[in-house]
Amino acid sequence: MLPTDANNQTFSRRDEKISPGKLAAAQYVIAAILLVLFAGLWRLQVLGADNYRLLAEANRVRKVPILAPRGRLFDREGRLLVDNYSSVTCFLLREQLRDADLPLIAEGLHLPMDQLQYILHHYQYAPKYQPIPLKQDITPDEQAFISAHFNELPELETLEEQRRLYPRDGFAAHLIGYVGEISENDLKNPKYDFYEPGDVVGKFGVEEAYDAILRGTDGSRDVIVNSHGREIGRLGEELAVPGKDLRLTIDLDLQMVAEKVMEGKNGGLVAMDPHTGEILAMVSRPTFDPNQFAVRLSRTYWNGILSDTNHPLMNKAIQAQLAPGSTFKVIMTLAGLQENAAQDLRVVCNGGATFYGHFFGCDRHHGSVDIRNALPYSCDTYYYTLANKLGIDTIAKYGHEVGIGQKTGIDLPGEASGIMPSPEWKLKAQRDKWYAGETISVGIGQGATQASPVQLARALSGIASGGVFVRPHSVIADQLQPQMQQALEESYPGTGRKRIDITPENWEAITDAMANVTQSSIGTAAEAHLEGIDFAGKTGTADVISGRKKGTADKATLPNAWFVGMTPRRNPDIVVAVLWEHGYWGNNSAKLAAQVVNAFVEKQRKKAGNLRLVQAALPQSPNQDNQPKDDKSAQPSASTKPVVPSQKDAAKPSPQPVALKPNEPRPSA
Repeated sequence: MLPTDANNQTFSRRDEKISPGKLAAAQYVIAAILLVLFAGLWRLQVLGADNYRLLAEANRVRKVPILAPRGRLFDREGRLLVDNYSSVTCFLLREQLRDADLPLIAEGLHLPMDQLQYILHHYQYAPKYQPIPLKQDITPDEQAFISAHFNELPELETLEEQRRLYPRDGFAAHLIGYVGEISENDLKNPKYDFYEPGDVVGKFGVEEAYDAILRGTDGSRDVIVNSHGREIGRLGEELAVPGKDLRLTIDLDLQMVAEKVMEGKNGGLVAMDPHTGEILAMVSRPTFDPNQFAVRLSRTYWNGILSDTNHPLMNKAIQAQLAPGSTFKVIMTLAGLQENAAQDLRVVCNGGATFYGHFFGCDRHHGSVDIRNALPYSCDTYYYTLANKLGIDTIAKYGHEVGIGQKTGIDLPGEASGIMPSPEWKLKAQRDKWYAGETISVGIGQGATQASPVQLARALSGIASGGVFVRPHSVIADQLQPQMQQALEESYPGTGRKRIDITPENWEAITDAMANVTQSSIGTAAEAHLEGIDFAGKTGTADVISGRKKGTADKATLPNAWFVGMTPRRNPDIVVAVLWEHGYWGNNSAKLAAQVVNAFVEKQRKKAGNLRLVQAALPQSPNQDNQPKDDKSAQPSASTKPVVPSQKDAAKPSPQPVALKPNEPRPSA
């Protein structure tokens, strides 16, 4: 049979040969593939041998952190305030998690199932190899549960930590602060560049300001684990370096008195040493329990704090910005005397005066008032007239010089700056011009004027110290390196330490007038008089609602009660500023400050072994009655100026105060 055309074609293709060019190309491709494979093997087995050896080692060696305990906090005399305690946290190893184990885990750790699911959802985007904290501060029975189910629940692991133990009942909570897990927002802040997710950091108060010193340096331990992730041996460890202990400036005895006098009230109190700026006591009410933040914060407690209209997380000693009322009249007196505008100024107070077509009232008819009795009377009419004479620019100048409208630079986060109104301020803040009538209200510490207790404490004690102003601080300074002190001043800027010129005559006139506020029968805080103690100061009753009616029963409309007091009157050893929100009269706050001052003096006397000195009798003013006295409630009297001996000079024959240089140190009585 002859071959067909199809068969001929088949035989023809079989006879064809691969061309040399195609064969060479195929050989080059195969050679390139082999070369790439050889290079990869060389990179993996030779060049990357050490790296992959470490990775393989990590499959059986785990680095367990050893958390450094935070430094403890003591008061100025070395008494323990904040300690640490051992706590165990349960972690979950998600790489070995089985969904069927979740009900048993929830039951054994006393966790609601929905909370367990929430934790897993919260960490769903975290790396699988990263253990997640399941429950902090677990109980002994929960630890026993984990040990008993060692084989059943290999995904559970425990780690011992040191946790904060704060004083009970929110004692000094706003000064001390609290700690908590670093947040995502914190990690975006350059301040936390060296921190990692899960780190515990200071969140408030001293804990935040001095976190770098208190937190220490964590260590680690290398442990050998089996295929289930369980520890079966140890290779070595790097010990943690504990945080540094710090002594605070507060006096525990004084702090206890301050806490007691502010109990049940809303407001703030700060006591300070005007020579050094050391904070001797600080209270803010209402308070909070920082121990609630030391472990996982419950949603119920957090929501309760956030919904509280009295703002328990606000440190009102440094953050409250409210009209200072008549405490501002000390600054007005300084301005009037320094500008030679008050020496010869005399007004007749018939219950107020009219300026620019508007009547500005005074709660009393004080009669003839001059610079000698204007401050003890706290006569609004006098200070309206003085404000109109000085003008807003001069008032603002002296307000700024003593620190109103500026931060003090205290070493605590969140300090408010307050407001010292001026035409420039109003144009910038409200885009409006200044009206002359506004100056009249500023003259009595109302209008747009705002200050915090720590600002007023620094301002008035600086005036009483002859113009020497200090930077308030809460930690004993000699514990800090110069670099740390510099960093703190940069982190918490403010007016700090400065000096202004006050003539000796004006200094004596102002401090004598402040002494007569509490030690003279014409003073608005005569009820806060302390026998044998040269207690001076100034009350303030600041309306919160314009046109408030007398006798109103609505507490929210009652004025804020201010008082700033000190002892002795010149170069004081302690200043106490009290803000009692809706406390009505400033003399109510004066009584609170008097208790703190009395406790301070009594303690100093006990240390020195001194006996209590009896104060000389004071000249009494006529027209006295039993009504409450304050800046708007003093009774009219002759313009006398009783001279009250200081506590240092009370035993001397002459009642005249000894002439001292501004801020000259003097022994406490």
